[in-house]
Amino acid sequence: MTVISIQPVGLRARKKQRTRDALVEAAFELFQRKGFEATTIDEIAEQVELSPRTFFRYFASKEDVALTLMDQQFAALYEAFAARPDHEPVLTALRHATVEVMRSCEGGAAGFDAGRFSCAQQLITENPSVRGRSLEMCTTRLDELATHVAKRMGADPATDPRPTLVAAVATTAVQTAIFAWREVEPETPASVLADRALALLEEGINYPSGSPRSRR
Repeated sequence: MTVISIQPVGLRARKKQRTRDALVEAAFELFQRKGFEATTIDEIAEQVELSPRTFFRYFASKEDVALTLMDQQFAALYEAFAARPDHEPVLTALRHATVEVMRSCEGGAAGFDAGRFSCAQQLITENPSVRGRSLEMCTTRLDELATHVAKRMGADPATDPRPTLVAAVATTAVQTAIFAWREVEPETPASVLADRALALLEEGINYPSGSPRSRR
């Protein structure tokens, strides 16, 4: 009689997750020790005794490894946003949720790795390819974020452009805070920069003209 061995449900998924986690850990160790540009995919794979071909089963590029925290951040953001008090206006709720998640990243709370977050922020700041990939990943999340915004507003994003506008403007504001302001304030935490940017949006950006004619 032939005995068929059946793996427990989820075993394959757990093995894949362990391999993925090992690749991420190896990549960040190399990024911190050698720098992003000097680290190769071959080295990352070799660190965990895998082939480069296996690496590409999990990640499309080095940039994707460097930005692995983004999925976790967005998931945490949606959860924190949904938990905000019902009376808060949509942008206020999004601001508080964003800052809450970023502070968790910076402090190593809620399952986040503070060292890895700090390294990822540095890579985004210093490497154009990582920064570009970060922008792409945020753009692909716009519809998803807009859906969460629409739910809070009680609006239909298919017919009401406001949820998508809020998602796009808020995402751009946070990116601007981290990418542009970080150059002049390198020691300021990302959570502080994001909070400042979203607070300015809350106040409104239809600023008065500063031209001499406007003061006549």
